[in-house]
Amino acid sequence: MSGQGRPGAAAVEAEGLSVAIVAASWHAGITDRLVARAVQACDDSGAAVTVVRVAGSLEIPVVAQALARRYDAVVALGAVIRGESAHFEYVCDSVTAGLTRVSLDEGTPVGNGVLTCETLQQAEDRSGGPGSKEDKGYESALAALETALLLRELATA
Repeated sequence: MSGQGRPGAAAVEAEGLSVAIVAASWHAGITDRLVARAVQACDDSGAAVTVVRVAGSLEIPVVAQALARRYDAVVALGAVIRGESAHFEYVCDSVTAGLTRVSLDEGTPVGNGVLTCETLQQAEDRSGGPGSKEDKGYESALAALETALLLRELATA
């Protein structure tokens, strides 16, 4: 996790946009922080925000798809930590493919803030809390907002 090449995370002018955040309940300490930071990004940008919780990361794509039909942008948040089985790969691949499909099928940007980490410490370091090296909740929300604004601009060009 180098963070090299990462763009700056500054609020955008998103007044009038609606954002839905869908977050897994697993690893609540991590996901609660991701949600708080994503909500802060929406607040800083002037976007209206709704938060929805799901059981785990595998449930995120189907709920994200339902939300993508009603909101200008969706932010997906969760934490998948490697265990001792191949389950990690299956969950990570399924969630990533599902979120990509939702975005393309619905034409709605989906900020992917589902952390896929080897250790709990890596997830902590990416969650935006005190001493974190990255702030994936905030960054994922900004990415979704910026893309929604761009799509809106392209639609009127």
